[in-house]
Amino acid sequence: MQKKLMALLLCLAMTAALFVGCGKTDDKKDEVKATVFWYEESDVYLSSVRTALNKELEAAGIKYDNQFAGNDQAKQIDQIKTAIAGGTNLLIVNIVTSGAPDTAQDIIDAAGDIPVIFFNRAIGTDGSDVKVLKDNETACFIGTDAPEAGHMQGKMIGDYIVANFATVDKNGDGVISYAMMKGQEGNVEAEYRTQYGVEDANAILKAAGKAELKYFDANNKDCYQVDQDGAWSAKAAKEYMETNFVTYNEASNNMIELVICNNDGMAEGVVAALQDKGYNKDGGHVVPVFGVDATENAVALINEGAMIGTVKQDAEGMAAAIANTAKAIAGGSTPVAALAGLKDDRFSVAKDCDSKLFVAYAPYTK
Repeated sequence: MQKKLMALLLCLAMTAALFVGCGKTDDKKDEVKATVFWYEESDVYLSSVRTALNKELEAAGIKYDNQFAGNDQAKQIDQIKTAIAGGTNLLIVNIVTSGAPDTAQDIIDAAGDIPVIFFNRAIGTDGSDVKVLKDNETACFIGTDAPEAGHMQGKMIGDYIVANFATVDKNGDGVISYAMMKGQEGNVEAEYRTQYGVEDANAILKAAGKAELKYFDANNKDCYQVDQDGAWSAKAAKEYMETNFVTYNEASNNMIELVICNNDGMAEGVVAALQDKGYNKDGGHVVPVFGVDATENAVALINEGAMIGTVKQDAEGMAAAIANTAKAIAGGSTPVAALAGLKDDRFSVAKDCDSKLFVAYAPYTK
């Protein structure tokens, strides 16, 4: 593995020399050509990352192409193999199947000596990602510390409910009835956000002498409604809320009093459904809605009072980390050295693995 890596770095160093210009450069075969593989084209947050990343790669002088898998892992693997056959020599992968170390290893095996930058969607859980990264010197991961968003959202929710309990408790029964919109089954970020968004809020409520949150539908043992397409979509969340309103509403004295969403796209769908019923607008009653990402639309909804809060997932920071890592690798750095060279307070190398970089979250409220 070490010999293969050294050969790769020598090749990329020669490539970098071509960029700065020395002699004849008509032969394009050694140019760095990156392909960015996205799990899905319509994801709102990743659209922001893509816009920023395109600009960053262009500024870095790295040729690139974007490929979209349509939430189909087999399709993404085929796209990767096709790109390699077509001359791609740097893979930037937003893996479809989150938390799947075997799939990540398959991609690394297909890449051979070609460096792989995984980003955004976790490639493993409970240390399985660490093993993959440590066993493969040509791979690294740039993303977020998955549990952090759930913890941050849960604290935000708990603090808000304690401060506004009487207003939120629409039917005055002393218990806050909530709905949970989950983006995708099995996705690492979705699992942690669904868990900690409630658990951490309940801990704060309990410490304040308040009753814990109660899921609105006692027949739903999962205590969430999930986008069946795994798309984290506004459409799915809006449809769920519209259906919920048929049975759970103010007239029946059992209205949903809080909505927690895994991302801002779903939060936007929830707000749209609420506004269709006259809530969360024009000075009417506001059902607290919380998301994750701090998308432009969500920030606007928060600033106008239609949504309460979100957790900022730094799209520009993610893009900058990926592009700068790609540039360093193209210049001859190993992935580990590339990550270590990122000097920015938005980034931190993981304590358990020096080829894993976290981009910081931050709470956002009005």
